[in-house]
Amino acid sequence: MMLVESLYSRIKILALISPPLVQKPKLAFLFISRNRLPLDMVWDAFFQGDKENRFSIFVHSRPGFLLSKATTRSSYFLNRQINDSVQVDWGEASMIQAERVLLENALMDPFNDRFIFLSDSCIPLYNFSYTYDYVMSASTSFVDSFADTKEGRYNPKMHPVIPVENWRKGSQWVVLTRKHADIVVKDDTVFPMFQTHCKRKSLPEFWRDRHVPSDNSKEHNCIPDEHYVQTLLAQKGLEREITRRTLTHTSWDLSSSKEYERRGWHPLTYKLADATPTLVQSIKAIDNVYYETEYRREWCASKGKPSTCFLFARKFTRPAALRLLNTSALGVSSEATS
Repeated sequence: MMLVESLYSRIKILALISPPLVQKPKLAFLFISRNRLPLDMVWDAFFQGDKENRFSIFVHSRPGFLLSKATTRSSYFLNRQINDSVQVDWGEASMIQAERVLLENALMDPFNDRFIFLSDSCIPLYNFSYTYDYVMSASTSFVDSFADTKEGRYNPKMHPVIPVENWRKGSQWVVLTRKHADIVVKDDTVFPMFQTHCKRKSLPEFWRDRHVPSDNSKEHNCIPDEHYVQTLLAQKGLEREITRRTLTHTSWDLSSSKEYERRGWHPLTYKLADATPTLVQSIKAIDNVYYETEYRREWCASKGKPSTCFLFARKFTRPAALRLLNTSALGVSSEATS
């Protein structure tokens, strides 16, 4: 009897000394990838900085692709692809369908509190703790969003379900609160309009792989992923609940590029020769973003103080990203903070 009482007393003391661990809110990292994740080892170093189980990973890749020991070197990504992925075609609503499927899977975990969309060419610029504190300290979603008045991507056939005054444009690489993620998944009004009226413009004759309408003058290169979340939240009257900028840096200003293949609609790809500490520091030094169509300059802040604008950057080739990792230019280890 004395032995049982003594053991019970020891258990009570241990319980007081070591209270049960409380699960902190988690960041859900949602990767949209073609197949494997070429920068998996960069992210492996990043995730090693978390010692408190504050993240989860979901990967959308082509249907049937398996992240296994044969296709990823990082244990963090093993079997992390979702099972209900869709075939994604550029410029079609299938891209936003993939985003919705990712969110639907991530919302199943009640501890996932922020939802971060990333491409397979994204790199983190800071360590996990800095990233976590930056995102979680904000009560808003981070959604790059501005009035789209120049490119004529809005299809008048969307009216009156989506009036032109609610039409928005911005980066697809958003960070959503749980409330906004749930709104995206449950949306049964805006998404069907995008599926029906937001399509890719027909290719020139020698590229055609499908029927071309006799009059394609009113076709739109809508690019759904650059409009859907932004327009949905504007439609719902929730723009006061978002910080209207992205946390992922992309270089679109290619007017001064001397390399012809680097010009065009697609963003600049950083190659091995580009991957220098100077490049990383130049991105980290950006503290504001200017939106030409709204004559608006967004000064970046975190916890009420001026801050860097970006936590992630794209598009990096595997050699470029590994070079930055090996030279410690990214600062993704748990010891680095800037």
